Amino acid sequence: MANKEQNSGIRNVAIIAHVDHGKTTLVDAMFRQSGMFREGAVVQDRLMDNLELERERGITIAAKNCSVKYKDIKINIIDTPGHADFGGEVERALTMADGALLLVDASEGPLPQTRFVLQKTLQAGLPVLVVINKIDRKDARPDEVLDEIYDLFIDLDATDEQLDFPYLYAIGRDGVAMESPEDKGEDLRLLFDAILEKVPPPSYDPDEPFQMLVADLSYSDYVGRLAVGRVFNGRVKQRQELVCLSEKDKHIPLKVTKLQSYEGNSLAEITGAEPGDIVVLAGIENVTIGDTICTLDAPKALPRVRVDEPTVSMRFGPNTSPLAGKEGKLVQSSKIEERLFKETLLNVGIQVELAEDRESYIVKGRGEFQMAILVETMRREGFELTVGRPQVILRKKEGVLMEPIEHLFIDCSEEFMGVVTEKISMRKGKMTNMVNKGTGRVRMEFSTPSRGLIGYRDEFLTDTKGTGIMNSILEGYGEYRGDFPSRFSGSIVSDRAGSAVAYALFNLEPRGRLFLVPNDPVYEGMIVGEHNRENDINVNPCKEKKLTNIRASGKDDAVTLTPVKKMTLEQALHFIKEDELVEVTPKSLRLRKAVLSAQARYQMRNAKAKALNKEQ
Repeated sequence: MANKEQNSGIRNVAIIAHVDHGKTTLVDAMFRQSGMFREGAVVQDRLMDNLELERERGITIAAKNCSVKYKDIKINIIDTPGHADFGGEVERALTMADGALLLVDASEGPLPQTRFVLQKTLQAGLPVLVVINKIDRKDARPDEVLDEIYDLFIDLDATDEQLDFPYLYAIGRDGVAMESPEDKGEDLRLLFDAILEKVPPPSYDPDEPFQMLVADLSYSDYVGRLAVGRVFNGRVKQRQELVCLSEKDKHIPLKVTKLQSYEGNSLAEITGAEPGDIVVLAGIENVTIGDTICTLDAPKALPRVRVDEPTVSMRFGPNTSPLAGKEGKLVQSSKIEERLFKETLLNVGIQVELAEDRESYIVKGRGEFQMAILVETMRREGFELTVGRPQVILRKKEGVLMEPIEHLFIDCSEEFMGVVTEKISMRKGKMTNMVNKGTGRVRMEFSTPSRGLIGYRDEFLTDTKGTGIMNSILEGYGEYRGDFPSRFSGSIVSDRAGSAVAYALFNLEPRGRLFLVPNDPVYEGMIVGEHNRENDINVNPCKEKKLTNIRASGKDDAVTLTPVKKMTLEQALHFIKEDELVEVTPKSLRLRKAVLSAQARYQMRNAKAKALNKEQ
């Protein structure tokens, strides 16, 4: 075993937590108290959430790096997403860290995504520093939560060293940390000291040549593709001749045109980097996440970043409706293909394949939420596209059909327990545990197929009147549990092109819930509403009232339509059936049939019925 040395001037720490447990807010406070900003400087909240979608939704989507200086030691902080759908981000972020700071809400305790990110951290063999955050909440229960964290560590087979974790209490919003919930904290000095003491400095082999593992990619209009990663061994300087080792051991020569390091939440140019540093290299085009960058004379690859396999797929294709090209700038299939393959370079959790029809693409990822974020991002970039319903990826094992199974956690009022249990059992879910402490709320755990949860989240919030909390984590693959309907209602479909008319819509309202308002453009095959019954119906939403020359009082009263609540992208994706698509443009979301012609759909239905009769 080679003698390892340590770079004591650096600490690399990943901050991990469940969604909304206060990660980004705590990082804000660490920035302010480490002297990164001059006194009196105006600093926006949630500084690390620099993507527009992150700020809107209050979640971290992409792992990001920053650094603070404390007692002349550089602390590199990696802010990781808390949602399991972005698990690929967590896995690659942990390759850069030597320790992790686990944040847990003092009221909610460890939730499914806490389990997910902690499991990845323990598997990577990293020491963990626990921070119980938001202890100023009225419903805070810090002692119980600490017990739950110990139980979670034991459940995840933590080693004795990992189980002997240090812990602190904090109020991230106020920027204070303390050793006991009763203490009155003044600042985050205790937290900074704990990081320096408990997170080991990066170790390296002095005999090894320069090796850097690429964990992230970025792009600059001035210097091109940027490779972000950690220096594991050796040193690097600007203008140095290096080589990139790709997945198939292909050697790509490169010259470091620019070398940068993180200072605060921005980049600063440096002349050289040491082992343990997290650096940004410019000067290479064909680089992917997981590649090793090393010296020309001694090329030696590091183990690649490996991520869990995708469990959900979705079809992406060009917009083929009669309204195509009217609202977006990027409508060609080639542009969509280019954008999707660019996403695979930046996101290790996504895979793209060409579909059988050779015109659309099958995008595979971790979950429906990750897919919705990708669609929303493309939409804001000016793309027009059509997307299908998220489908789970089925596998066969020894001739048996297997499907992804989720461990579902539900917290709701006692009065909603019946409706929640009934709905989940209809989706082939099985209750595995229930805790009722007599507070009026119950905690239930279910084992349920992933496909049963697609579209259920919106229904769950309606059933629990917005008071229920629902979280899930992938358990693995289990035996296929049988079919169940994804929706119990049909679609109201337009049979012609034109503009919606108030008179026609008023007469269609008894048939179901409508999605459009007067003057909205419609076309044949566009879904204009949800039918009260199971079957689809073709209607004319452009029908006008016949005018006569006989008028009477009250005859021409203005019609009053029921207000229409516009669907969000997630709701639209959950609503559609297998033969339906969502048309996504920068300005609109429309639902449509995959086959627009009513005649063609009728013929397909008849052919399918004849084929079934022959089989019987």
